[in-house]
Amino acid sequence: MVVGELLEETDLVVIGGGPGGYVAAFRAADLGVPTTLVDANPVLGGVCLREGCIPSKALLHVAHLIENAHAAAEWGVTFGKPKIDVDKVRDWKQSVVDKLCGGISTLAKKRNIRVIQGVARFEDGRTIRVDGPQGARLKFKHAIIATGSRPKRLPESLIPADCCVDSSGALELATVPKTLLVIGGGYIGLELGQVYAALGSRITVVEALDRLLTGCDDDLARPLVARLTKQFEAVHVSAKLEAARRVGKEIEVAFTKGPERHVLKFEQVLVSVGRQPLTDNLGLEHTQVVVNDRGFIEVDATRRTADKRIFAIGDVAGNPMLAHKASREGIVAAEVIAGHKAEFDARAIPAVVYTSPEVAWCGLTESEARAAGRAIKVGKFPWGASGRAIAMGRPEGLTKVIADAQTNRVLGVGIVGEHAGDLIAEAVLAIEMGALAEDIALTIHPHPATSETLMEAAESVLGTAIHALRK
Repeated sequence: MVVGELLEETDLVVIGGGPGGYVAAFRAADLGVPTTLVDANPVLGGVCLREGCIPSKALLHVAHLIENAHAAAEWGVTFGKPKIDVDKVRDWKQSVVDKLCGGISTLAKKRNIRVIQGVARFEDGRTIRVDGPQGARLKFKHAIIATGSRPKRLPESLIPADCCVDSSGALELATVPKTLLVIGGGYIGLELGQVYAALGSRITVVEALDRLLTGCDDDLARPLVARLTKQFEAVHVSAKLEAARRVGKEIEVAFTKGPERHVLKFEQVLVSVGRQPLTDNLGLEHTQVVVNDRGFIEVDATRRTADKRIFAIGDVAGNPMLAHKASREGIVAAEVIAGHKAEFDARAIPAVVYTSPEVAWCGLTESEARAAGRAIKVGKFPWGASGRAIAMGRPEGLTKVIADAQTNRVLGVGIVGEHAGDLIAEAVLAIEMGALAEDIALTIHPHPATSETLMEAAESVLGTAIHALRK
């Protein structure tokens, strides 16, 4: 018999070993469901761990360290100019990835999960074929699709593929170019822009929309934009890319900004214009799974597709494309398959931009609330009045609470400042628990700490703020 032709059986097959897929597999195994995990890569962890969230944060840690060492001169502590060994930085980044990937593989083995390396494709609603080093055909009782997403590409007519890199290519840190153009002003492009700026590149950003970081409120983005304007050589918004071509060792890029036309040359170009779900080439046409016109798989609250034996989680199941959302969906799907009652019903999914300063928000944004005509109260507390923020030399932050105007129930929270991503979890819990502004205001927070700013913003909603001027 030809290898891979033998039809084997499994209760659950999970396609994709990222933070959605492996978490789903682990939860299912813990609930007693015999599970097989299929991933095209020999190492589990998905894009997030191998070439996304984790390596970018390792490099951002290096970038923030360089930035903080430079800022220390204002406090009377002067360090010499940093000597950057790119090879060692790259090795450090990879060591972080390898350690975490190894940990996931160990956990999979401990749970007796069968892991198959290869590319899965549905033959029908009960069977998949796996092509690769460990070819196989599997008949399943249930399947979970967790194949993630890939960076969006711009048309070849705008910029040929050999003239640019995507976020995965930038994270390889092959070289540190003297000049780098970042096409796209979203969180991925801005994070990588700060990494390369710290390592010595001169950064230019070109964004088609009229502002950077369009997902959050303007007042949250403002402190970050102010810092980027100083760190980067140029930031162009409302700019339309026209063409790009290689000229010698450089890439010549033409774009328009209003009536002005710019033609500039760069050593490297990073295209960061979003991500798209990986739902093509899965053989879904052989199933009853419905894929919408944006490439997302349609699912219900349990993450079940139109094909009742097949579930979908993570980036393929719709926005937001965030690892922690995928993990939660994976747990829900696994519990439903194991016979438990579960639904994905998150009231708030936190979003974090790990730039310096960090920007984080959850629940309803102020702009969304006002666009919907919601009656709200907004309490703000500037970090310029925070003792801890001033002591750290980072007073540029802001914390705000959006609450229902009648009930004071917390609808959303936004934070910009040092470690905003760590602070936002309290706000997520508040929204999930249906907390009122009073609940946060009456909770004693440690002093001095930037977490106090959430308490102060809640007090501002109530008109009882102690450390801020009242209107």
